[in-house]
Amino acid sequence: MSTGQIQAPFGRMITAMVTPFDKEGAIDWDGVATLANHLADHGHDAIAVNGTTGEAPTTKTSEKLEIIRVVKAAVGDRVKVLTGAGDNETSYTVDQAKRCAEVGADGLLIVTPYYNKPPQAGIEAHFKAVAAATDLPIMMYDIPGRTGVEIEQDTICRLAEVKNIVALKDAKGNPASTSWVIARTGLPVYSGDDILNLPLLSIGAVGFVSVCGHTVGNELREMLDAWFAGNAARALEIHQKLLPVFTGTFRTQGAILTKAALSMMGLPGGYTRLPLVDATEAQIAQLRKDLQQGGVVLN
Repeated sequence: MSTGQIQAPFGRMITAMVTPFDKEGAIDWDGVATLANHLADHGHDAIAVNGTTGEAPTTKTSEKLEIIRVVKAAVGDRVKVLTGAGDNETSYTVDQAKRCAEVGADGLLIVTPYYNKPPQAGIEAHFKAVAAATDLPIMMYDIPGRTGVEIEQDTICRLAEVKNIVALKDAKGNPASTSWVIARTGLPVYSGDDILNLPLLSIGAVGFVSVCGHTVGNELREMLDAWFAGNAARALEIHQKLLPVFTGTFRTQGAILTKAALSMMGLPGGYTRLPLVDATEAQIAQLRKDLQQGGVVLN
């Protein structure tokens, strides 16, 4: 199946947005709106809130719902707003999916249940239960490095048959397996690992759910546009230019350095919540070098 036949249900360029906190750990709501506007203005088709990069493990349910409301109010109809609603408890995930729909989310990003290491039958039942509870389109999120268990190829292929499971965020780091998923199902796949964005496009991915889109959204959009216009050489040129950004953003946990990068750019990255800790002076100095080497203009 050619990539031209696979539609991108949430657009091609999505960034998993950070949640800015103040020094006391409260959410900076003006900062949330400012960042959402920044992303909407820099090449994005959608924003994903309440994910790992948004520090969802340490935000309350009420905060997650308010983040959706604030981002929706900020961006209006310019971009879609997806939200993480996944948990390692299926009943909570189902309830959260319903709550997210009520406050206006355009789609759900549902991660594999983490820590409990369910068998594939449990993973499949989990996703089907969530899909049955909502009319919102669902993007599955496969990131075994965080969850402890992958969504195996056959499981993905079965879940792709569920009507409102419409996409996969792939952070598995296994392009061979992903190649087979795309060939077998035509399921829209989004790269969930910035340094593999271009390699996954080459095997049929439709776009990105990025972290580096905070800092190089326009460049990632240009890479996407070049690739789908048939200009692989230009896409490769951009990929190679951005390698220092891809590597530099993840020298420690991605939200930590993304927040530091946003602060360098004059944007409200804010602080982290424990157990994350803010970047050290040495980490910030290295990040500055990485970003500048990748062409990011800093204050």
